[in-house]
Amino acid sequence: MDDLLLTLKTTFGYGAFRPLQREIIEAALADRDVFALLPTGGGKSLCFQLPALLRPGLTVVVSPLIALMKDQVDQLQAAGVAATYLNSTLDADEARTRLRGLHRGEWRLLYVAPERLMLDNWQENLKAWHVTALAIDEAHCISEWGHDFRPEYRQIAKLREILPGVPVMALTATATDRVRADIIKQLQLRDAATFVASFNRPNLAYRVVPKDQPAKQIIDFVRARETESGIIYCASRATAERVAESLAGRGFPARPYHAGLDAAERTRNQESFLRDETRIICATIAFGMGINKPNVRWVIHHDLPKNIEGYYQETGRAGRDGLPGDCLLLFSAGDIAKQTHFLTEITDEHEQAVARAQLRQIVHYAESAGCRRAELLGYFGEKFPLDNCAACDNCLEPRATYDGTVAAQKFLSCVYRIAQHGRFSVGMNHLTEVLTGADTEKINRWGHDRLTTYGIGKELSRPAWAAVGRELMRLGYLAVAEGEFATLELTPEGREVLRSRAPITLTKPMDLPKAKRVARREGDIACDEILFERLRALRKELADERHVPAYIVFGDATLRQMAREYPTSVREMEGITGVGEKKRAEFGEVFADTIARFLETNPRITFND
Repeated sequence: MDDLLLTLKTTFGYGAFRPLQREIIEAALADRDVFALLPTGGGKSLCFQLPALLRPGLTVVVSPLIALMKDQVDQLQAAGVAATYLNSTLDADEARTRLRGLHRGEWRLLYVAPERLMLDNWQENLKAWHVTALAIDEAHCISEWGHDFRPEYRQIAKLREILPGVPVMALTATATDRVRADIIKQLQLRDAATFVASFNRPNLAYRVVPKDQPAKQIIDFVRARETESGIIYCASRATAERVAESLAGRGFPARPYHAGLDAAERTRNQESFLRDETRIICATIAFGMGINKPNVRWVIHHDLPKNIEGYYQETGRAGRDGLPGDCLLLFSAGDIAKQTHFLTEITDEHEQAVARAQLRQIVHYAESAGCRRAELLGYFGEKFPLDNCAACDNCLEPRATYDGTVAAQKFLSCVYRIAQHGRFSVGMNHLTEVLTGADTEKINRWGHDRLTTYGIGKELSRPAWAAVGRELMRLGYLAVAEGEFATLELTPEGREVLRSRAPITLTKPMDLPKAKRVARREGDIACDEILFERLRALRKELADERHVPAYIVFGDATLRQMAREYPTSVREMEGITGVGEKKRAEFGEVFADTIARFLETNPRITFND
């Protein structure tokens, strides 16, 4: 076994690397600048943690969130790694103690926020601490094209002047080609070794359903998953509060998390969730960036996300342990209108245009009849090789289609007649008003009530016509015109299909789902469920004694493997995933004893692979 595998096994308890991890680590140990794009749950942290154990000196990790720092440092210390962090949560005495340790060379990894690195006295500190590597986590924060731009990240490039010979590793879980190029430029990466993993999260299942009585929909969903942890993302603080209260009032352990809560309550709610005391967090997007809770089994979006990158990253917080996760998006046309209204409040024209394009993309995803997985991967420039992913609503239950030629001809004709009449195009709302024969000031002022297409679509509602229009955009017959306003115009393909009257097949809107219980999901590790619950209770007890989240002791995948293989001695723990040397020494005996006692009164179950 080589040094990399040996360190992986003895420190972290894993017998094999995930895709690209070894290559990234080898490039880092060769002192190259590295750009690494790995999906959420793909093992980004290990790419800088393991090299820090094999090279001399200090690895400095720039991280945007305080919660992430403490979380990762707790996990590293539990595995026997000399890691620490410095941030505003520490009192003066504790901060001084850690600084003294840094000057004495006691630590291998230091986590720190970007703004702290730029303080004047830190420049001297960094030069004195024998820094041999820099890792920039959540690197998309440095790009204004990214979904979570943070101006303080732009200061990080100054570290190249302070530490000119130190290699830099930039890591992110989500970035388009444009954002990737911007990260490399902003961080001044030199001849960077670039690694881009697949964006596919095969253990996640994606579903979009029409929003109808969302409180009831969420309660039905949660009731079928009573023992599982999950996150409900909401567009506003008020919604997050309301959903948490609704669930708590029915006996489900749920708490809110948003920027309107004071810091102490936010921290309490987050810690309670990490420790499995609260199973459900109802949150705005303020929650979750970098939260490394591996046993989140599901994520619900109560409201339409602003963009696909945010949606991808938020759904990616489910199933980080590799076990199955469910992702549910509640979708309504009303959410599109709300988001569009928020866009009008953006004063910068360029920012507003970018936000409008992003909104169109997430609406396209929500309404698409195609494979959800293929849609997500396609956004990031990756082609999904299969016709059916077998793990999204559209692949499992394909929606019916119908002959939409007449409806399409009416819509396309209306776009054509309006442009011909006034030499300008209009937006979706105005088109649906003309088709349904609305009596509005603009229709009368522009003379659109005199068009041959005025009122020819009274058989459908305005939302139904808007859905037809959006599908015609997806099919490539309509496009959003360049310019300040999101107006629609015919594409060359749209003109041709209008002229030729070629048949057009449209997809029927989504039906409301029938209530059903959740079955065991493909990919779960089959195990003795009674023993698994007993091991979970033991894990929580040990974690509470140490004041750490439960997964710091062991993850669900580790407990499931124990409940499948029944190791009854410390020696038999050796082959269990996630059990490194320090954890085996600390926890092996108590878990093995619990399993041995369980087997005194319960038979072993044999599992087929």
